[in-house]
Amino acid sequence: MSDDLYDALGVTKKATADEIRKAYRALAKKYHPDLNPGDKEAEETFKKIQGAYGILSDEEKRKQYDAGAIDAQGNERQHGYYREYASDPGAHPYQSDAGYADFGDVFSDLFGGRARGGAAGGEGFRMRGGDVRYTLAVTFEEAVLGAKKRVTMPDGKSLDITIPAGQRDGQMLRLRGKGMPGHGGGPAGDALIEVHVAPHATFRRDGDDIRCDLAIGLHEAVLGARVTVPTVGGSVAMTIPAGSNSGDTLRLRGKGVPAAGSRAAGDQFVTLRVVLPAKPDDSLREFLAEWAKEHAYDPRKGKGG
Repeated sequence: MSDDLYDALGVTKKATADEIRKAYRALAKKYHPDLNPGDKEAEETFKKIQGAYGILSDEEKRKQYDAGAIDAQGNERQHGYYREYASDPGAHPYQSDAGYADFGDVFSDLFGGRARGGAAGGEGFRMRGGDVRYTLAVTFEEAVLGAKKRVTMPDGKSLDITIPAGQRDGQMLRLRGKGMPGHGGGPAGDALIEVHVAPHATFRRDGDDIRCDLAIGLHEAVLGARVTVPTVGGSVAMTIPAGSNSGDTLRLRGKGVPAAGSRAAGDQFVTLRVVLPAKPDDSLREFLAEWAKEHAYDPRKGKGG
């Protein structure tokens, strides 16, 4: 990275104070040591952009730097004030009232914590740890009904996660304090869990309702029947009205996504599909042949057929 402070932040000498601040925030997020553990190069880059922002965010120091009165480290080129401070072995590189700006508001915006500078040789800035992201696969039933899951984090620790009833595919769960550790005593970040719901062979989600298809026999469609229907909470009995047809949809009230808080329970909608026997026997053929002589009808009439 160049020793030029403007190059360090990726801005031009004509950059406004707001542009400098935005550039610093973006780089600080990218190179912060807590987000790049063990990466010495990222740590050095972070220090350089800290130093660059410390000077360029201060209107007076920026003027001195532009005029060549101070160098990229804040040392005065002609007089001893900055050079004397820079060589002070007790000085902390991030908290000088003479050499660097106050980063409190910047780190508060970046990491949600409170940054603070102490006296020379003190504890340095304090900030919230970074958030970490994970993905978690759950079954359709677990997403609808809710579940308890135990996952192993990258550091080997086990974490118990509660999947609330009604969880949707792609929704995020936030586990506060389970992210990266804070800096300088700051609070830990959060773990963000993106939940992926596996598709189901029978059920489909429609808001808080659930839909499915149900195969019924010709005799059940014509005569009506009492049949067993699967739901996410277990099988239930349902009445097929006499004269039902393929495409007819029946409602099972309250058998969708369970109620939670102010949200009412969803319903399950069952769409009927009339299925003929795999091999109709002679008696069925003979019956239908005789029946059709007096009761024939055109099922395509009025349907574009």
